[in-house]
Amino acid sequence: QVQLVESGGGLVQAGGSLRLSCAASGRTFSRYPMGWFRQAPGKEREFVAVITRGGGTSSYADSVKGRFTISRDNAKNTLYLQMNSLKPDDTAVYYCAADPYGSSWTDLAWRSWGQGTQVTVSS
Repeated sequence: QVQLVESGGGLVQAGGSLRLSCAASGRTFSRYPMGWFRQAPGKEREFVAVITRGGGTSSYADSVKGRFTISRDNAKNTLYLQMNSLKPDDTAVYYCAADPYGSSWTDLAWRSWGQGTQVTVSS
């Protein structure tokens, strides 16, 4: 399994921006599709965005489409999530994930998860 560590969370006002990073250990980062998920208080973990191994294709939840951008730097073993025009509803713990094994990359069937980073958006 790949080890994942998120960073970049914090407190931001509505309309602001944050960039999350996910550092991966090992030399196999480029083998895996990567994803971002989030979990708000009292809610289930949900899909945010996913990116293919080479970074050429990405997909987003409707709730973040047009505001968030997922990217990766395989030379640095790092995944990113640029979040713009943040809303209070974006408040959640954000998790990165590697190596999906389910039938859909939007479900929670991923082999490796980070510990999460808190994002809080104030109104």
